[in-house]
Amino acid sequence: MDDHVEIEERVTPLELFFDLVFVFAITQVTGLLSDDPTWSGLLRGLLVLAALWWSWAAYAWLTNTLDPEEGAVRLAMLGAMGAMLVAALAVPQAFGDDAVLFGIAYLAVRVLHLVLYSIAGRGDPDLSRAVLRLVPPATVGPALIVAAGFLDGAAQVGLWAAALAIDYVGVLVGGMRGWRVSPAHFAERHGLVVIIALGESIVAVGIGVSGLALELDVVTAALLGVAVAAALWWSYFDWVAIVAARRLGEARGAARARLARDAYSYLHLPMVAGIVLFALGVKKTLEHVGEPLETIPALGLSCGVALYLLAHVALRLRIGGGLGRGRPTAALVLIGLTPLFLEVPAFAAVAIVAVVCAALIAYEALRYREQRAEIRREAPTTRSQPRGGAAST
Repeated sequence: MDDHVEIEERVTPLELFFDLVFVFAITQVTGLLSDDPTWSGLLRGLLVLAALWWSWAAYAWLTNTLDPEEGAVRLAMLGAMGAMLVAALAVPQAFGDDAVLFGIAYLAVRVLHLVLYSIAGRGDPDLSRAVLRLVPPATVGPALIVAAGFLDGAAQVGLWAAALAIDYVGVLVGGMRGWRVSPAHFAERHGLVVIIALGESIVAVGIGVSGLALELDVVTAALLGVAVAAALWWSYFDWVAIVAARRLGEARGAARARLARDAYSYLHLPMVAGIVLFALGVKKTLEHVGEPLETIPALGLSCGVALYLLAHVALRLRIGGGLGRGRPTAALVLIGLTPLFLEVPAFAAVAIVAVVCAALIAYEALRYREQRAEIRREAPTTRSQPRGGAAST
Protein backbone atom coordinates (compact mmCIF):
# COMPACT_ATOMS: atom_id res chain seq x y z
CA MET A 1 0.00 0.00 0.00
CA ASP A 2 1.33 3.48 -0.90
CA ASP A 3 2.13 5.28 2.34
CA HIS A 4 2.00 8.81 0.94
CA VAL A 5 -0.13 11.85 1.41
CA GLU A 6 -0.44 14.65 -1.12
CA ILE A 7 0.46 18.11 0.08
CA GLU A 8 1.35 21.16 -1.96
CA GLU A 9 4.74 22.81 -1.52
CA ARG A 10 6.60 25.26 -3.70
CA VAL A 11 10.22 25.81 -4.64
CA THR A 12 11.91 27.52 -1.68
CA PRO A 13 13.74 30.88 -1.73
CA LEU A 14 17.03 29.07 -1.02
CA GLU A 15 16.55 26.87 -4.09
CA LEU A 16 15.96 29.96 -6.22
CA PHE A 17 19.01 31.59 -4.65
CA PHE A 18 21.07 28.49 -5.47
CA ASP A 19 19.82 28.61 -9.06
CA LEU A 20 21.24 32.12 -9.51
CA VAL A 21 24.69 30.54 -9.64
CA PHE A 22 23.46 28.17 -12.34
CA VAL A 23 22.22 31.21 -14.30
CA PHE A 24 25.75 32.62 -14.19
CA ALA A 25 27.21 29.23 -15.16
CA ILE A 26 25.00 29.03 -18.26
CA THR A 27 26.06 32.55 -19.21
CA GLN A 28 29.67 31.45 -18.88
CA VAL A 29 29.07 28.45 -21.15
CA THR A 30 27.55 30.69 -23.83
CA GLY A 31 30.58 32.94 -23.54
CA LEU A 32 32.90 29.95 -23.85
CA LEU A 33 31.16 28.87 -27.05
CA SER A 34 31.14 32.41 -28.41
CA ASP A 35 34.87 32.89 -27.82
CA ASP A 36 35.71 29.65 -29.65
CA PRO A 37 33.02 28.97 -32.30
CA THR A 38 34.77 25.90 -33.71
CA TRP A 39 33.95 22.20 -33.68
CA SER A 40 36.44 21.56 -30.87
CA GLY A 41 35.11 24.59 -28.99
CA LEU A 42 31.56 23.28 -29.42
CA LEU A 43 32.55 19.89 -28.00
CA ARG A 44 34.29 21.41 -24.99
CA GLY A 45 31.38 23.77 -24.32
CA LEU A 46 28.84 20.96 -24.38
CA LEU A 47 31.00 18.84 -22.07
CA VAL A 48 31.15 21.70 -19.56
CA LEU A 49 27.40 22.23 -19.85
CA ALA A 50 26.76 18.51 -19.25
CA ALA A 51 28.87 18.59 -16.08
CA LEU A 52 27.16 21.71 -14.75
CA TRP A 53 23.72 20.32 -15.59
CA TRP A 54 24.37 17.06 -13.76
CA SER A 55 25.50 18.87 -10.64
CA TRP A 56 22.41 21.10 -10.75
CA ALA A 57 20.16 18.06 -11.34
CA ALA A 58 21.71 16.32 -8.34
CA TYR A 59 20.66 19.21 -6.10
CA ALA A 60 17.20 19.30 -7.68
CA TRP A 61 16.75 15.71 -6.46
CA LEU A 62 18.23 16.57 -3.08
CA THR A 63 16.02 19.55 -2.29
CA ASN A 64 13.04 17.57 -3.52
CA THR A 65 13.72 15.15 -0.66
CA LEU A 66 14.63 17.36 2.27
CA ASP A 67 13.94 20.90 3.42
CA PRO A 68 16.99 23.00 2.45
CA GLU A 69 15.93 25.94 4.59
CA GLU A 70 16.76 24.51 8.00
CA GLY A 71 19.85 24.32 10.21
CA ALA A 72 23.00 22.62 9.00
CA VAL A 73 21.40 21.84 5.64
CA ARG A 74 21.09 25.56 4.87
CA LEU A 75 24.77 26.11 5.64
CA ALA A 76 25.83 23.12 3.54
CA MET A 77 23.68 24.36 0.64
CA LEU A 78 25.36 27.75 0.83
CA GLY A 79 28.73 25.99 0.82
CA ALA A 80 27.73 24.04 -2.29
CA MET A 81 26.60 27.30 -3.84
CA GLY A 82 30.06 28.75 -3.24
CA ALA A 83 31.73 25.73 -4.82
CA MET A 84 29.39 25.97 -7.82
CA LEU A 85 30.29 29.66 -8.17
CA VAL A 86 33.99 28.81 -8.30
CA ALA A 87 33.29 26.18 -10.97
CA ALA A 88 31.28 28.74 -12.96
CA LEU A 89 34.09 31.29 -12.67
CA ALA A 90 36.50 28.69 -14.03
CA VAL A 91 34.34 27.79 -17.05
CA PRO A 92 36.13 30.03 -19.59
CA GLN A 93 39.41 28.20 -18.85
CA ALA A 94 37.93 24.82 -17.86
CA PHE A 95 40.17 23.19 -20.47
CA GLY A 96 43.03 25.63 -19.96
CA ASP A 97 44.69 27.41 -17.05
CA ASP A 98 41.77 26.84 -14.64
CA ALA A 99 41.13 23.19 -15.52
CA VAL A 100 42.28 21.84 -12.15
CA LEU A 101 40.38 24.56 -10.26
CA PHE A 102 37.19 23.70 -12.15
CA GLY A 103 37.65 20.00 -11.37
CA ILE A 104 38.25 20.56 -7.66
CA ALA A 105 35.23 22.88 -7.38
CA TYR A 106 33.06 20.41 -9.27
CA LEU A 107 34.23 17.56 -7.02
CA ALA A 108 33.40 19.66 -3.95
CA VAL A 109 29.88 20.33 -5.27
CA ARG A 110 29.29 16.61 -5.75
CA VAL A 111 30.76 15.55 -2.40
CA LEU A 112 28.64 18.10 -0.52
CA HIS A 113 25.63 16.68 -2.36
CA LEU A 114 26.42 13.19 -1.03
CA VAL A 115 26.87 14.54 2.50
CA LEU A 116 23.51 16.27 2.38
CA TYR A 117 21.81 13.19 0.95
CA SER A 118 23.23 11.14 3.81
CA ILE A 119 21.38 13.54 6.13
CA ALA A 120 18.20 13.10 4.09
CA GLY A 121 18.53 9.31 4.36
CA ARG A 122 18.62 9.17 8.14
CA GLY A 123 15.85 6.88 9.30
CA ASP A 124 15.11 5.78 5.73
CA PRO A 125 17.07 2.57 4.95
CA ASP A 126 15.86 2.41 1.33
CA LEU A 127 17.03 5.94 0.60
CA SER A 128 20.34 5.34 2.39
CA ARG A 129 21.02 2.30 0.21
CA ALA A 130 20.14 4.32 -2.89
CA VAL A 131 22.61 7.04 -1.86
CA LEU A 132 25.33 4.42 -1.30
CA ARG A 133 24.79 3.16 -4.86
CA LEU A 134 25.34 6.73 -6.04
CA VAL A 135 28.68 7.21 -4.25
CA PRO A 136 31.01 5.49 -6.80
CA PRO A 137 29.91 7.36 -9.95
CA ALA A 138 29.43 10.64 -8.05
CA THR A 139 33.03 10.56 -6.83
CA VAL A 140 34.91 8.71 -9.58
CA GLY A 141 33.48 10.89 -12.39
CA PRO A 142 34.38 14.24 -10.78
CA ALA A 143 37.79 12.85 -9.71
CA LEU A 144 38.53 12.05 -13.35
CA ILE A 145 37.68 15.65 -14.28
CA VAL A 146 40.25 16.78 -11.70
CA ALA A 147 42.78 14.40 -13.27
CA ALA A 148 41.90 15.73 -16.73
CA GLY A 149 43.06 19.15 -15.56
CA PHE A 150 46.64 17.91 -15.66
CA LEU A 151 46.31 16.87 -19.33
CA ASP A 152 45.59 18.72 -22.55
CA GLY A 153 44.34 18.11 -26.05
CA ALA A 154 42.53 14.91 -27.01
CA ALA A 155 43.55 13.12 -23.82
CA GLN A 156 41.91 15.81 -21.70
CA VAL A 157 38.70 15.76 -23.73
CA GLY A 158 38.63 11.96 -23.69
CA LEU A 159 38.97 11.83 -19.90
CA TRP A 160 36.18 14.39 -19.56
CA ALA A 161 33.94 12.26 -21.78
CA ALA A 162 34.74 9.14 -19.73
CA ALA A 163 34.04 11.00 -16.48
CA LEU A 164 30.64 12.22 -17.65
CA ALA A 165 29.75 8.79 -19.02
CA ILE A 166 30.43 7.29 -15.59
CA ASP A 167 28.36 10.00 -13.91
CA TYR A 168 25.38 9.76 -16.25
CA VAL A 169 25.31 5.97 -16.57
CA GLY A 170 26.06 5.38 -12.90
CA VAL A 171 22.51 6.28 -11.82
CA LEU A 172 21.22 3.38 -13.93
CA VAL A 173 23.06 0.84 -11.80
CA GLY A 174 20.72 -0.75 -9.30
CA GLY A 175 17.65 0.94 -10.75
CA MET A 176 15.76 3.66 -8.89
CA ARG A 177 14.76 1.74 -5.76
CA GLY A 178 14.68 3.93 -2.68
CA TRP A 179 14.59 7.33 -4.37
CA ARG A 180 11.78 9.68 -3.36
CA VAL A 181 10.16 12.18 -5.70
CA SER A 182 7.64 14.91 -4.88
CA PRO A 183 6.18 15.44 -8.36
CA ALA A 184 4.78 18.98 -8.40
CA HIS A 185 7.85 20.44 -6.72
CA PHE A 186 10.18 18.47 -9.03
CA ALA A 187 8.31 19.59 -12.15
CA GLU A 188 8.21 23.21 -10.98
CA ARG A 189 11.95 23.23 -10.30
CA HIS A 190 12.72 22.00 -13.82
CA GLY A 191 10.24 24.43 -15.34
CA LEU A 192 12.07 27.24 -13.60
CA VAL A 193 15.42 26.07 -14.97
CA VAL A 194 13.96 26.15 -18.49
CA ILE A 195 13.01 29.78 -17.84
CA ILE A 196 16.55 30.39 -16.57
CA ALA A 197 17.99 28.99 -19.80
CA LEU A 198 15.57 31.06 -21.89
CA GLY A 199 16.63 34.08 -19.87
CA GLU A 200 20.18 33.41 -21.07
CA SER A 201 18.98 33.74 -24.66
CA ILE A 202 17.51 37.15 -23.77
CA VAL A 203 20.82 38.10 -22.15
CA ALA A 204 22.59 36.98 -25.36
CA VAL A 205 20.39 39.41 -27.31
CA GLY A 206 21.42 42.23 -24.98
CA ILE A 207 25.10 41.33 -25.17
CA GLY A 208 24.94 41.01 -28.94
CA VAL A 209 23.42 44.49 -29.30
CA SER A 210 25.77 46.08 -26.76
CA GLY A 211 27.96 48.70 -28.40
CA LEU A 212 26.08 48.63 -31.71
CA ALA A 213 24.16 51.48 -33.28
CA LEU A 214 20.46 50.76 -32.81
CA GLU A 215 19.59 50.78 -36.48
CA LEU A 216 16.43 49.20 -37.86
CA ASP A 217 18.02 45.89 -38.87
CA VAL A 218 19.69 45.44 -35.47
CA VAL A 219 16.52 46.24 -33.51
CA THR A 220 14.42 43.99 -35.75
CA ALA A 221 16.89 41.12 -35.41
CA ALA A 222 16.82 41.54 -31.62
CA LEU A 223 13.01 41.42 -31.63
CA LEU A 224 13.08 38.31 -33.81
CA GLY A 225 15.48 36.66 -31.39
CA VAL A 226 13.12 37.41 -28.50
CA ALA A 227 10.20 36.13 -30.60
CA VAL A 228 11.98 32.78 -31.02
CA ALA A 229 12.68 32.66 -27.27
CA ALA A 230 8.97 33.36 -26.65
CA ALA A 231 8.02 30.51 -28.99
CA LEU A 232 10.35 28.15 -27.12
CA TRP A 233 8.74 29.23 -23.84
CA TRP A 234 5.27 28.74 -25.31
CA SER A 235 6.07 25.29 -26.71
CA TYR A 236 7.12 24.04 -23.26
CA PHE A 237 4.74 25.72 -20.85
CA ASP A 238 1.56 25.72 -22.93
CA TRP A 239 0.97 22.00 -22.38
CA VAL A 240 4.19 19.93 -22.32
CA ALA A 241 5.09 20.95 -18.76
CA ILE A 242 1.52 20.33 -17.57
CA VAL A 243 1.24 16.84 -19.04
CA ALA A 244 4.71 15.79 -17.87
CA ALA A 245 3.97 16.92 -14.31
CA ARG A 246 0.66 15.07 -14.37
CA ARG A 247 2.26 11.82 -15.57
CA LEU A 248 4.89 12.13 -12.85
CA GLY A 249 2.17 12.59 -10.23
CA GLU A 250 0.27 9.54 -11.50
CA ALA A 251 3.31 7.24 -11.26
CA ARG A 252 4.24 5.56 -7.99
CA GLY A 253 7.34 4.22 -6.28
CA ALA A 254 10.32 3.25 -8.41
CA ALA A 255 8.31 3.92 -11.59
CA ARG A 256 7.91 7.55 -10.52
CA ALA A 257 11.64 7.84 -9.80
CA ARG A 258 12.51 6.33 -13.20
CA LEU A 259 10.16 8.74 -14.95
CA ALA A 260 11.66 11.69 -13.05
CA ARG A 261 15.16 10.55 -14.03
CA ASP A 262 14.33 10.04 -17.70
CA ALA A 263 11.90 12.88 -18.38
CA TYR A 264 13.62 15.53 -16.30
CA SER A 265 17.25 14.72 -15.41
CA TYR A 266 18.06 13.27 -18.84
CA LEU A 267 15.67 14.82 -21.35
CA HIS A 268 15.77 18.37 -20.00
CA LEU A 269 19.52 18.51 -20.70
CA PRO A 270 19.08 18.61 -24.51
CA MET A 271 16.41 21.27 -24.01
CA VAL A 272 18.85 23.46 -22.08
CA ALA A 273 21.66 22.65 -24.53
CA GLY A 274 19.41 23.62 -27.44
CA ILE A 275 18.60 26.96 -25.81
CA VAL A 276 22.29 27.66 -25.12
CA LEU A 277 23.15 26.88 -28.76
CA PHE A 278 20.36 29.17 -29.94
CA ALA A 279 21.70 31.90 -27.61
CA LEU A 280 25.10 31.51 -29.28
CA GLY A 281 23.51 31.80 -32.73
CA VAL A 282 21.44 34.87 -31.92
CA LYS A 283 24.41 36.58 -30.23
CA LYS A 284 26.54 36.11 -33.34
CA THR A 285 23.60 37.18 -35.53
CA LEU A 286 23.39 40.54 -33.79
CA GLU A 287 27.14 41.03 -34.06
CA HIS A 288 27.04 40.43 -37.85
CA VAL A 289 23.47 41.22 -38.93
CA GLY A 290 24.22 41.75 -42.61
CA GLU A 291 26.74 38.93 -43.05
CA PRO A 292 26.32 35.15 -43.32
CA LEU A 293 26.93 33.24 -40.12
CA GLU A 294 29.92 31.00 -39.60
CA THR A 295 29.32 27.26 -39.32
CA ILE A 296 28.95 26.83 -35.55
CA PRO A 297 26.72 29.91 -34.97
CA ALA A 298 24.54 28.85 -37.93
CA LEU A 299 24.33 25.37 -36.45
CA GLY A 300 23.36 26.88 -33.10
CA LEU A 301 20.62 29.01 -34.61
CA SER A 302 18.97 26.17 -36.54
CA CYS A 303 19.98 22.91 -34.87
CA GLY A 304 19.85 24.40 -31.38
CA VAL A 305 16.13 25.07 -31.76
CA ALA A 306 15.73 21.68 -33.49
CA LEU A 307 17.45 19.93 -30.57
CA TYR A 308 15.10 21.67 -28.14
CA LEU A 309 12.05 20.51 -30.11
CA LEU A 310 13.36 16.95 -30.54
CA ALA A 311 13.84 16.76 -26.76
CA HIS A 312 10.12 17.59 -26.48
CA VAL A 313 9.36 14.75 -28.87
CA ALA A 314 11.44 12.34 -26.78
CA LEU A 315 9.74 13.57 -23.61
CA ARG A 316 6.33 13.02 -25.18
CA LEU A 317 7.27 9.47 -26.11
CA ARG A 318 8.62 8.79 -22.61
CA ILE A 319 5.42 9.88 -20.90
CA GLY A 320 3.32 7.71 -23.18
CA GLY A 321 2.30 10.12 -25.93
CA GLY A 322 2.68 9.68 -29.65
CA LEU A 323 5.39 11.01 -31.93
CA GLY A 324 3.25 13.93 -33.11
CA ARG A 325 3.67 15.84 -36.36
CA GLY A 326 4.39 19.49 -35.68
CA ARG A 327 7.57 19.37 -33.62
CA PRO A 328 9.34 16.58 -35.55
CA THR A 329 8.52 18.37 -38.81
CA ALA A 330 9.69 21.77 -37.53
CA ALA A 331 12.92 20.21 -36.21
CA LEU A 332 13.67 18.50 -39.54
CA VAL A 333 12.93 21.71 -41.45
CA LEU A 334 15.33 23.67 -39.26
CA ILE A 335 18.07 21.07 -39.62
CA GLY A 336 17.59 21.07 -43.38
CA LEU A 337 17.87 24.87 -43.48
CA THR A 338 21.34 24.90 -41.87
CA PRO A 339 23.25 25.05 -45.19
CA LEU A 340 21.09 28.01 -46.25
CA PHE A 341 22.03 29.89 -43.08
CA LEU A 342 25.67 29.77 -44.21
CA GLU A 343 24.78 31.74 -47.34
CA VAL A 344 22.12 34.29 -46.40
CA PRO A 345 22.62 37.31 -44.09
CA ALA A 346 22.30 36.49 -40.40
CA PHE A 347 19.24 38.77 -40.21
CA ALA A 348 17.44 36.54 -42.73
CA ALA A 349 18.49 33.38 -40.87
CA VAL A 350 16.98 34.47 -37.55
CA ALA A 351 13.86 35.66 -39.39
CA ILE A 352 13.41 32.21 -40.96
CA VAL A 353 13.79 30.51 -37.57
CA ALA A 354 11.17 32.87 -36.13
CA VAL A 355 8.77 32.06 -38.98
CA VAL A 356 9.20 28.29 -38.49
CA CYS A 357 8.62 28.62 -34.73
CA ALA A 358 5.56 30.85 -35.21
CA ALA A 359 4.13 28.40 -37.74
CA LEU A 360 4.61 25.54 -35.28
CA ILE A 361 2.83 27.40 -32.47
CA ALA A 362 -0.04 28.35 -34.79
CA TYR A 363 -0.38 24.79 -36.11
CA GLU A 364 -0.55 23.26 -32.65
CA ALA A 365 -2.94 25.91 -31.34
CA LEU A 366 -5.37 25.17 -34.18
CA ARG A 367 -4.80 21.44 -34.65
CA TYR A 368 -5.01 20.54 -30.95
CA ARG A 369 -7.31 23.31 -29.77
CA GLU A 370 -9.72 21.06 -27.84
CA GLN A 371 -7.04 18.79 -26.36
CA ARG A 372 -5.02 21.81 -25.25
CA ALA A 373 -8.03 23.40 -23.59
CA GLU A 374 -8.83 20.16 -21.76
CA ILE A 375 -5.24 19.80 -20.55
CA ARG A 376 -5.13 23.35 -19.23
CA ARG A 377 -8.51 23.04 -17.44
CA GLU A 378 -7.33 20.21 -15.23
CA ALA A 379 -5.82 21.00 -11.85
CA PRO A 380 -2.02 20.71 -11.47
CA THR A 381 -0.49 17.82 -9.60
CA THR A 382 0.36 18.47 -5.95
CA ARG A 383 3.61 17.63 -4.27
CA SER A 384 3.89 14.19 -2.69
CA GLN A 385 5.71 13.76 0.58
CA PRO A 386 6.22 10.56 2.59
CA ARG A 387 4.70 10.51 6.04
CA GLY A 388 7.41 11.03 8.58
CA GLY A 389 9.71 12.34 5.83
CA ALA A 390 13.49 12.50 5.97
CA ALA A 391 15.20 14.71 8.48
CA SER A 392 16.00 18.24 7.39
CA THR A 393 18.76 19.20 9.78
